[in-house]
Amino acid sequence: MGKRSIEIMVGGFVLLGIVGVLFLALKAANLGSFSSGDTYSLLAKFDNIGGLKVRAPVRSAGVTIGRVASITFDAKSYQGVVRLDLQRDAQFPSDSSARILTSGLLGDQYVGLEPGAADKPFAAGDTIAQTQSAVVLESLISQFLFNKAEDAGASKAPAAVNGAKK
Repeated sequence: MGKRSIEIMVGGFVLLGIVGVLFLALKAANLGSFSSGDTYSLLAKFDNIGGLKVRAPVRSAGVTIGRVASITFDAKSYQGVVRLDLQRDAQFPSDSSARILTSGLLGDQYVGLEPGAADKPFAAGDTIAQTQSAVVLESLISQFLFNKAEDAGASKAPAAVNGAKK
């Protein structure tokens, strides 16, 4: 094998590595799909958006049907307002609900839409009335530990009182 063919193989390998790194960067930044088809916007208000980010997926039945377009704060209701851009062909009934969910145990957060049963679909710019905020793992852990400590303290108190009466 000549020196020139080895250089060509190394160059191809380096080029393949660059393409791989670019692919991973696009996936990590949620820019994997460049489709900017026909969309419509809905608003959803949440008490706690957790780690939800702009460009996070909006999914229904496990299928990505849109993206989070923006996240703002409503100073009157003290809630996070999330604007969702959904594909035009994904029409949801007007009593549908939105939840902030997590992919896996420690994965990225996304908005999950669950269809309702109303006959009338959402119109562009409508607000989703039924929402469920993000579950913050740290809050769950601290609540669990606090409850365990409280249970341990309550179980010791009656024993001390009973011992004093004897």
